[in-house]
Amino acid sequence: MTANGDNPFGYSISSEDILDTLGFFDSWEDRYKYIIDLGKDLPPMPAALHTEDRLVRGCQSQVWIDTRLESGRLQLAVDSDAFIVKGLLGLVLAAYNNKAPEDIIAFDIDAYFEQLDLLRHLSPSRGNGLRAMVKRVQDIAREAA
Repeated sequence: MTANGDNPFGYSISSEDILDTLGFFDSWEDRYKYIIDLGKDLPPMPAALHTEDRLVRGCQSQVWIDTRLESGRLQLAVDSDAFIVKGLLGLVLAAYNNKAPEDIIAFDIDAYFEQLDLLRHLSPSRGNGLRAMVKRVQDIAREAA
């Protein structure tokens, strides 16, 4: 996993920041560009962590999630082979990274996605993949709680 200083998500980029920034864009084309740019801000995940047990099932693209508990907070490393999915992972990390497992479980991710008006603008398969990513992190948080 990368050092915390390498990962702005859950540190200097929060779910509130994402909501504020996306609110500035009038078109979904601009929002998509912003989401893709978020994916470029993800710290690189070492290829050695691209293992079968970290692969998220239910995603159209390949998605890997690695976690560790550090000082009572979940630290997430993520990667995908698709740019838009990396951006969606950034949205998830803004809400979940560096949070206590109890806070992850309590966070209303559906309301967050609704405020982003996201799921209406994703294909059904991307929406299902996003839900699979969220479920994976929530399951890990429940195990850690």
